[in-house]
Amino acid sequence: MYKVAAIGGDGIGPEIVDAGKGVLDAAGEKYGFDIDWTDFDIGADRYLATGDLLTEDDLKELSAFKSIYFGSIGDDRVKPGILEKGILLGLRFHFDQYINLRPVRMLAGTQTPLAGKGPEDIDFLVVRENTEDFYVGIGSRFKGKEHRDLEVIRDIYSIKFGLDVESDSEEIAYQIGVISREGSSRVMKYAFDVAMNREKKVSSVDKANVLTDVYGLWRDVFTETAACYPDVATEFTFVDAITMWFVKNPEWFDVVVAPNMFGDIITDLGAMIQGGLGLAPGGNINPEGTSLFEPIHGSAPKYKGMNQANPIATIWAGSLLLDDLGEPEAAAGVLTAIEKSIAAKQTTVDLGGSLGTREAGAWIADAVRNE
Repeated sequence: MYKVAAIGGDGIGPEIVDAGKGVLDAAGEKYGFDIDWTDFDIGADRYLATGDLLTEDDLKELSAFKSIYFGSIGDDRVKPGILEKGILLGLRFHFDQYINLRPVRMLAGTQTPLAGKGPEDIDFLVVRENTEDFYVGIGSRFKGKEHRDLEVIRDIYSIKFGLDVESDSEEIAYQIGVISREGSSRVMKYAFDVAMNREKKVSSVDKANVLTDVYGLWRDVFTETAACYPDVATEFTFVDAITMWFVKNPEWFDVVVAPNMFGDIITDLGAMIQGGLGLAPGGNINPEGTSLFEPIHGSAPKYKGMNQANPIATIWAGSLLLDDLGEPEAAAGVLTAIEKSIAAKQTTVDLGGSLGTREAGAWIADAVRNE
């Protein structure tokens, strides 16, 4: 019996999570395990009613689960960033989910905007560091000459660039990126371990030619980690260059390891080349703790309750969840069923079918049972 927490969240989130739960339950029937679901009311409705984003009680209860199945967050009634930072990023940081795992794989029957490319060309994995870099929240913006941070900013602009902050700027904003040796090492070790079970190739992403301090450390740790995996081929790639090569030669890549911000950017590109956001899952993983699995698309509030949302990214995220629980055969079975639904056009409208969210999920669940 696996105990799994479920957070539907906002917009289409509850609908797609319900569809995914049905598929995972079917996988349990097929492969001989049970899932005990516990639903949590966390999202915009509760925030608007009570002011609560994540409470201490929420975090205490969620810590009892190895896995969280998450729908989506975001609501037009709430200023952008409040829910996303207070809930989704709050969960990632509280549970130290330092791995963001994003498979970029084109499934049979889907379409890519890349001319001449097919499923045999687009099949790689992005391992994104998930708790450091420019997302640590260190920064500020201010006006005027009297401010506690002005001395630091003056040093940066005056000493390095010869500019007078006090006379040249009415308002200043800054954000600081933080890379640690420990944070880099653990995500790189994860990436190399994954590569050992794939094509044994890891590409590192950075911008060390300009941001020499933070990504210089990133490169040092990558080189040190690579020395422990002599059978794995490695390369350094600048983030601007890798976006070009994702489009031109996606078949070149096997495992890509990236710092937080760059990983965030390149995985959205990856989602597009694999067929769109409706097909893109993600895992926020703490290998020793509580992990969270979600589709990478948003909450699409205008489609809330309309039974139109594509549940495949959420169902695929469920496949990642099963794999993380130690059920790789069931995880593979779910992915096979997804491909069957696409091939048979038993999908939502965006993939050429005519089914609703519930019906698409039910079709995939039946495909799992009947494999």
